[in-house]
Amino acid sequence: MTVQIRLSEIDHARREDRGDGAWSIAPDVGYLRLAIVNIVFFGVPGGGDRNWVLIDTGLPTSRSSILAVAEKRFGTNARPAAIILTHGHFDHVGTVLDLANRWDVPVFAHPLERPYLDGTASYPPPDPWAGGGLMALLSPLFPRGPIDLGNRLEVLPADGSIPGMPGWQWLHTPGHAPGHISLWREEDRSLIVGDAFITTGQESVYEVAVQDLEMHGPPRYFTPDWDAAERSVKHLAALKPQMVISGHGAAAAGVGMRQALDSLAERFREFAVPPKLKFVREPAAVPNSWGQPSRRSSERPARLG
Repeated sequence: MTVQIRLSEIDHARREDRGDGAWSIAPDVGYLRLAIVNIVFFGVPGGGDRNWVLIDTGLPTSRSSILAVAEKRFGTNARPAAIILTHGHFDHVGTVLDLANRWDVPVFAHPLERPYLDGTASYPPPDPWAGGGLMALLSPLFPRGPIDLGNRLEVLPADGSIPGMPGWQWLHTPGHAPGHISLWREEDRSLIVGDAFITTGQESVYEVAVQDLEMHGPPRYFTPDWDAAERSVKHLAALKPQMVISGHGAAAAGVGMRQALDSLAERFREFAVPPKLKFVREPAAVPNSWGQPSRRSSERPARLG
């Protein structure tokens, strides 16, 4: 078991079951747990064709569940305006090409994720000795890519805006992946963080099955740059979000969540970073956005554009 910051039942985000299979936590935001990972739907339910956005796409087995929820939530044959990827790890892109082709929509990601999404490069290998249990030990068996989205792939706008999501901005939050992003809405202080931090343990089968509400750093076995990961968590904590949705675990909200996030940011090395790990000593090398020889991801600027 990994070190964690426990949250209580009152720290769950207030959620509503509209009968479409997703948890609604704002009038235009809902999320769906798919096996080990969450995906997010943005858009007013019943909005119809091209009036919503999908954030991340789960595992390869997630296709039918996503399609069923989308149809119930937004209307028969309602296609999204775009798909947004927080990063390109296998549990976030499992159905992306299939869905993009079916819906005829662009897929937006940070430029530094391009090599993993255009067939150029695979992610650095995970570290099975990151600790925490069987999920970490099995991590070398998890796919590392690359996938090739072809002409579906587009780069997020350099001004921080998000296509199809007015009022939101993307934030570069590297560490878990070089082009990892989080999505922020200032108006209601909503934050979609992907795997920059997560709200349940991800290193053991027990943690994944039970899904206790806890504040954790990014999944240990697939995080190649802990310096960048720490900076990203500090950046997100400084926003003082009211509600957060992470890639793993239930959505959380309120004072208790913010206190836990502040503790994670202040004591990141204690709570998040494995004590003995090759990526702690030497951040994994990653290719740049054109797939050329790499420098360490911790040397990259905090934001492109």
